[in-house]
Amino acid sequence: MEKSFEMTKLACEALDEKKALDIQVIDIHEISTIADYFVIASGSNPNQVQAMVDNVDEKLGRAGHERKQIEGSKNSSWILMDYGDVIVHLFDEENRLFYDLERIWRDGKQIDTEDFLSAK
Repeated sequence: MEKSFEMTKLACEALDEKKALDIQVIDIHEISTIADYFVIASGSNPNQVQAMVDNVDEKLGRAGHERKQIEGSKNSSWILMDYGDVIVHLFDEENRLFYDLERIWRDGKQIDTEDFLSAK
């Protein structure tokens, strides 16, 4: 899980750099086989969400973590970026409230984002 922790850390840093709103990390490795972590964040407008997508992709790519798939497009209100052990969900504010992934995955362990942003 060390690799997925590092990937999550990089994703959180990339989102923080683009001023993502309310970055949340959910550890789901004990309740699901699809991934170890979900990273969830929102942006205030489509341009910010696209900048977040680009920055996450660039930062993880430079570290050698290749994206396996992406769902959604520049005009989407929800973009899912699949890195295998880490899945990044990016929303506009309205749709984040509507889909409420934090509630759906409440059996996972919420992790303080600062744990990732301050990790060395």
